[in-house]
Amino acid sequence: MTTPLPGRRWRAGGLLAPVAVAVVAVVASPLGFVTAQAAQAGWQQARRLLGRPLIATLLWHTLGLAAAVTLATAVLGFGAAYLVERTTLPGRRAWTVALALPLAVPEFVRGYSWVSLFRSVHGYWGAVLVMTCSLYPLVFLPVAAALRHGDAAAEEVSRSLGRGRLATLWRVTLPLTRPALAGGVLLVSLYLLGEYGAFAMLRYTTFATAVFTQYKLGFDAVSASLLTLVLVGLALLLVTLEAWAGRRARTTRHGALARPAVPVRLGGWTAPALGALAALVGVSLGVPLYALAYWLLKGSSTTLPSASVLGATLATLGYALGAAVVATAAALPVALYGWRRGTRPARTAERIAYLTRALPGIAVALAVVFFAVRWARPLYQQPPMLVLGYVLLFFPLALTAVRAALAQVPPGVEEAARSLGTRPLAVLGRVTLPLVLPGLGAAVAMVGLTASTELTATLLLRPTGTQTLATQFWVYTSGLAYGAAAPYAALMVALSVPSVLLLTRRPSGSPR
Repeated sequence: MTTPLPGRRWRAGGLLAPVAVAVVAVVASPLGFVTAQAAQAGWQQARRLLGRPLIATLLWHTLGLAAAVTLATAVLGFGAAYLVERTTLPGRRAWTVALALPLAVPEFVRGYSWVSLFRSVHGYWGAVLVMTCSLYPLVFLPVAAALRHGDAAAEEVSRSLGRGRLATLWRVTLPLTRPALAGGVLLVSLYLLGEYGAFAMLRYTTFATAVFTQYKLGFDAVSASLLTLVLVGLALLLVTLEAWAGRRARTTRHGALARPAVPVRLGGWTAPALGALAALVGVSLGVPLYALAYWLLKGSSTTLPSASVLGATLATLGYALGAAVVATAAALPVALYGWRRGTRPARTAERIAYLTRALPGIAVALAVVFFAVRWARPLYQQPPMLVLGYVLLFFPLALTAVRAALAQVPPGVEEAARSLGTRPLAVLGRVTLPLVLPGLGAAVAMVGLTASTELTATLLLRPTGTQTLATQFWVYTSGLAYGAAAPYAALMVALSVPSVLLLTRRPSGSPR
């Protein structure tokens, strides 16, 4: 987690801590719902359920997949980021966009693409392939940003002492990017814990698919909640490890005082590097785009009513944009609280907020339904409930983007404004917010990107008669109507591209 720099702990308004705690309490409410549901089982039932051989199998499937995909995405993400930001690779700006574009393809659409073209892609290795191709940009983007803005002085000192490129890369560059690398790996791992749609396509059973089965098919909320608590425990372990990695990381200077790196000449390695990146982009982006084009041309999609596609598109855009704005606004006080104070309660609040990312969408949706039925019945099956579900699910993404933006704010800026007699709210509006505006845009883009493709919570929370692109896609793929599903998948990808372009936008003056 971010450690505040000296002089940053001024008390910026007495409402910041209460507001941040209130936001975290709302975001963490599904955890309370799941815990309360699981507590109804009693010790004997819990021991009997968790002691079944199936639980060991689910645990092995989930951890084995998480280990393989996390390692693969870390290697691919860091390697691609290093080539783009630290070498003389031709067309670095274009490669940055191409390497991030797989984020525009939802995981379950990618699973559909591989399964519809290659029936042999399923099970463990199929899941490793599909999820690695889907999630490596979550490591690539933060590591690339860290390499772009970090101070290269330590690397220059290492080379001046006689260390070669590989030794400098391993002993200096990698430790300098450890916070970004750990944050990206954490997001990858949390995604894997809560993913359902892609694994259902690939016929690979994890805790998330088992939870969905218990909730949706078995109508057993107690057993599903017990399984969900196992996911929460795994998420807590991952968040703790990320915090430990962040504490052990070296610090780097950012901003105007940081020394830009001199690109490493690739020389004879230029062609192999370009080939490796082209292969990565081809597998990650080329296969799903080819599958979509194939089914659009060959399938029965031309018989679909245009009104259905248009209505689903407008509904998807409206709900995703609403959730993105609300989640970003809610993440701001939490990120400010942790950035300004840096105390144990502030760090604890951030970690609790991250735990919700490991919850399956159906668990969050049932928590929202429970709240609506008990205390807000007029809102049941109304648009605000779906927006709330998206906010609860994707709040950690907004928090990550806002926190990263605050870390780039030069130290002492707020204190200087306060010393001139400016009130805390005015400092926030006139000084802090303009500096973190790109990060707020990134938060809106990231949440909007993921909310527009969310499936499991949408199936339960959407208002009666409302269809999104994801739910319409799921209806057709469940019946193996790949051609009919293709237009909805293609639109989801097309709508996600602008968000990815915003995430890869370089500030003016950055090296191309």
